[in-house]
Amino acid sequence: MIGASLSGVTFISVPGWIEDQNMSYMQMVLGYVVGYAVIGLVLLPLYYRLNLTSIYSYLEDRFGYYSYKTGASFFLLSRTVGAAFRLFLVANVLQLILFDAYGVPFWVTVSITILLIWLYTFKGGIKTIVWTDTLQTLFMLIAVGVCIYTISDSMQIDNVFNYVAESDLSKTFFFDDPKAGNYFWKQFLSGAFIAVVMTGLDQDMMQKNLTCRNLKDAQKNIFWFTIVLVIVNLFFLALGVLLTDFAQQNGIDAHKDELFPIIATQGSLGTATALFFILGLIAAAYSSADSALTSLTTSFSIDILEIDKKKSVADQEKTRKKIHILFSFILIATILIFKYFIADASVIAKIFTFAGYTYGPLLGLYAFGLFTKLNVKDKAVPFICLIAPIFTYLISFYSVEKLGFDFGFFVLVLNGALTFLGLYLFKKQ
Repeated sequence: MIGASLSGVTFISVPGWIEDQNMSYMQMVLGYVVGYAVIGLVLLPLYYRLNLTSIYSYLEDRFGYYSYKTGASFFLLSRTVGAAFRLFLVANVLQLILFDAYGVPFWVTVSITILLIWLYTFKGGIKTIVWTDTLQTLFMLIAVGVCIYTISDSMQIDNVFNYVAESDLSKTFFFDDPKAGNYFWKQFLSGAFIAVVMTGLDQDMMQKNLTCRNLKDAQKNIFWFTIVLVIVNLFFLALGVLLTDFAQQNGIDAHKDELFPIIATQGSLGTATALFFILGLIAAAYSSADSALTSLTTSFSIDILEIDKKKSVADQEKTRKKIHILFSFILIATILIFKYFIADASVIAKIFTFAGYTYGPLLGLYAFGLFTKLNVKDKAVPFICLIAPIFTYLISFYSVEKLGFDFGFFVLVLNGALTFLGLYLFKKQ
């Protein structure tokens, strides 16, 4: 769970965010705690009671066929682009620090990365993912610990916790400007809703919880995960403070997503730090990408093609393998597109912004299903879920242009509310 949540994006982007945003990301992390409580106490009991393989089949039971297909389609879009964002970042860093020196083209780096993931997920399925993710996450956390130690040792810091707490970069809570994107209540509530949609309404993350023997074990898993996630993110933010100060003290011109890779591999921290950085980066990337590839295969097979209803067990296996290969190629193509169109902003900011537009309709659908007893006109649901993100973008854009009010990651809540409103307007009489 930790590996799938953090990924290479957290490994690179969270420390790189400190220079511009201080430790404001912690406001979102505290919001995650509320979101995970909702998952453990509301969503997991629902999924176990309905005995779901795909969590989107709930939408079919509640609203109908078109709602089910719409929910699954939005997950496929969100997860494909999210996984590609994460892998793009890692492939780009590996290209910069390793493969460029050997003249290896970027598309070859990406293809090799996806091929390696495909090889060990092709036969193993979710059981293989759980074990490999555990090992990969362990490597990632060891790498972060080693990097914190070597940087603090190089800067002759006796007590890292005191140093970070007293740093000007450690400001965490921002209550001053409600119009700003990092305003506390915006980020806190956004974090809560992001946790619900990117974990609780995400087939990839829930697939791990649904492998537990029973509801009690699944709830124990999500609650322990919450505690560990808060602690791990604190370490990443502390690392960001150390990296930013180290760069300024040593005249290293590196910012945002380039900060950690350049200091770890081109600074004066030694070969061990560079090796652990690369090890941690690869482990972080693989621990999120492998489960994404498996969950995309599961969701497309069951939710879109419905192979469990139409085919024999042998035919199901053949179809799943073909879909596994298909999504491998889709990920490669999407990453190569990012290479030429992505801007210079932190990748983690792009992931949360994009998630606001693609997970918003899912948030609205599940909120309407869980908190009302109303039914909707099923055939109208795809149109509602397509129109809501468009209106969200227009409102968000013009609120900045005309009012100077930045919704930030709160676009997720706005999108979900507009979807909820659309469903209410098209309710069955």
